[in-house]
Amino acid sequence: MVAGFERLMQRLADSHAPEFLEIDVTMPQAKLLYLLGAAGELHMSDLVARLGTSPATISGLVDRLVDHGLATRRDDPSDRRQVVVGLTPAGIDFLGRFRELNARQLRDLLAVLDDAGMDHVRAALDALNVAADRLVPDANDPVLLTAAPRAGVATRKDPA
Repeated sequence: MVAGFERLMQRLADSHAPEFLEIDVTMPQAKLLYLLGAAGELHMSDLVARLGTSPATISGLVDRLVDHGLATRRDDPSDRRQVVVGLTPAGIDFLGRFRELNARQLRDLLAVLDDAGMDHVRAALDALNVAADRLVPDANDPVLLTAAPRAGVATRKDPA
């Protein structure tokens, strides 16, 4: 399964390499952008902890993203010693371009499948979503408990 997925990802990457090469950010910068896109504004110390690197490295990455107009940096009004980093509208658009490229690749693949192939893909995606729910519960799912989350991890209601 994993080998088949990797082969598919390699084929898709090869076919869209020119589009990725046009992007003017490094992989570490892209990781930081994706983290901010998923989590929203974060303190520099949170970025250091989540990316597992030094404050100097994060500071440099943020500097370059700010220079590119993709991120903002501001003092935290509740603690001026803390710096908060977030995405600019250009940063949000940048991430949107990556998402659209992925969606376009999937649409292109689905367009050549017959009904039976579509049914297989639909069933596989349903199974993967069930597995993902077990690993990472969907924060938008109305079934999630909000009364006693543990360390920011949502839990599901007991069906009993």
